[in-house]
Amino acid sequence: MRMHRGSSKGARADHPVPGSLPLSASAQLEVEVEVARAGRSTVHAQMVVAGTLVKEVVRAIGEAPEGSAVLLDGVSIPLDSPIDRPLRLVVIPTFSGG
Repeated sequence: MRMHRGSSKGARADHPVPGSLPLSASAQLEVEVEVARAGRSTVHAQMVVAGTLVKEVVRAIGEAPEGSAVLLDGVSIPLDSPIDRPLRLVVIPTFSGG
């Protein structure tokens, strides 16, 4: 039997090799983000891929990273810090609209 190029019919492996993703592609981390504003706070939960930058998480919850201070364990951290583990961040907006 003659087959044309691209045919899906033909010899098949007895045991197909299962597909696998690199660990970095599947590493989802939970980041809890508390936004503290005017004596009130709201908490957001975000699932992110390892390596996501803090500023991307802040933007994802609807805050402006450029106008916010971000704290981890009470210490200010840079917005371009990559997330490498589950975290709880506190975002403090430093300006308000008007």
